[in-house]
Amino acid sequence: MLLGKVLERFADQAPMCVASRALMEVALAPQALDALFHQAADRQYERELLFSTCVDLMGLVVSRTHKSVNAAYQASPEEVGVSLKALYDKLAGIEPQTSAMLVRHTAQTLAPILREMGGTVPKLVPGFRVKILDGNHLGKTQRRLKPLRNVAAGPLPGQSLAVLDPELGLVVDVVCCEDGHAQERSYTDQILSQTQSRDVWIADRNFCTTGILFAIAARRGKFLIRQHASTLTYEPAGKPRSVGRCPTGRLTEQTLLLSHPDGGTLSVRRITLTLDQPTRDGEREIHLLTTLTQKQASAERVADLYLSRWKIEHVFQTLTCVLRCEVNTLGYPKAALFAFCVAVVTFNLYATIKGALRAEHGVETVEQEVSDHFVADEIAGTYRGMMIAVPERHWGPFAQADAQSLAAFLRDLAARADLRRYQKSQRGPKKPKPRRTRFAKAKHIATARLLAEEKKKT
Repeated sequence: MLLGKVLERFADQAPMCVASRALMEVALAPQALDALFHQAADRQYERELLFSTCVDLMGLVVSRTHKSVNAAYQASPEEVGVSLKALYDKLAGIEPQTSAMLVRHTAQTLAPILREMGGTVPKLVPGFRVKILDGNHLGKTQRRLKPLRNVAAGPLPGQSLAVLDPELGLVVDVVCCEDGHAQERSYTDQILSQTQSRDVWIADRNFCTTGILFAIAARRGKFLIRQHASTLTYEPAGKPRSVGRCPTGRLTEQTLLLSHPDGGTLSVRRITLTLDQPTRDGEREIHLLTTLTQKQASAERVADLYLSRWKIEHVFQTLTCVLRCEVNTLGYPKAALFAFCVAVVTFNLYATIKGALRAEHGVETVEQEVSDHFVADEIAGTYRGMMIAVPERHWGPFAQADAQSLAAFLRDLAARADLRRYQKSQRGPKKPKPRRTRFAKAKHIATARLLAEEKKKT
């Protein structure tokens, strides 16, 4: 793929930004997004404002290139083609299933590129595809909508379930719910219905119910889920036996027979980890239920696998702190959920870039040393200037490139990246906070006086 002279300079100085724009041409091609909208939308329709335009504009907001939807609109109102009010009305009507399909579309588009360039991480369970499931509640919004103006409680615009494929590093599926108070378990069917025979689901105890566990087993999938104290009916099928230790405590194993109200039973392994140090909630034991066999995963491996559940917590942290998945000016649930899904799409683009870095610099180096914040900061800080300097014609060919060509191009950009620019900040162990007893009755105190007082002591 030939680059223009100006684009070549950006590739040398800000390779991650060039990589992100090239991937947008592939994963967010306007024709594909508009076709997706027509396939997924139930009641909403297009006239002057296309779905692809909404995705492009919201992408500028969630990536922190612009501070708000209004700011992104003001930067190029002629490209949007409608009034600001019409834009907000459009965002408020984008249906949750359309937003969810956008995430699935991009994940399916990016996965072959990741595999082609060798940017995946080793499988957690050989021969199986691990899927990590968790829920995420969006934070409260501003009270701009008329029904919210006299409400003292924080208005919640919705929540979602997300599925992370840790081998790819991509969020491969989401389910959006407009009711911020709905129980997460109430809408798991939409995700679990896609379970295949070589899937392994990892989730926390909130998803440990008879219905969920039996549904996974009925589709010949596997699971590793922390046991809930009161949501299952079961009988022991043997005594607990010691199976050694792991870094955090002692391990025992026992077979349980779970009972279904319809009369069926399910045999599972229960791995109990007795912790050397209690959790923050004071818990000493953690019970893990799994249908993986001893040959597929030992007790110690099961305990280690459950720790991988925190990978999806890291995704949510990245979506919130590095990107902007919670646009608190969007009070309408559909608009807020659309912004969240566009943030997930942006995360998937970033995960593909990180895969290129892994392929070129090594998995361990990238996972331990590369900061998500600094990579995202380069992209957000350079993007607007790059789009002014580099004409649109230079980006068009990327949309027609195959996975092999794109993989080679991304690896070339990754090879140009100086990882020292994205170095994680290392910090020592946390120190306990001292009690604030001095000047308790004063409203303010001059820092210069305190520093001078401390200097006299030394």
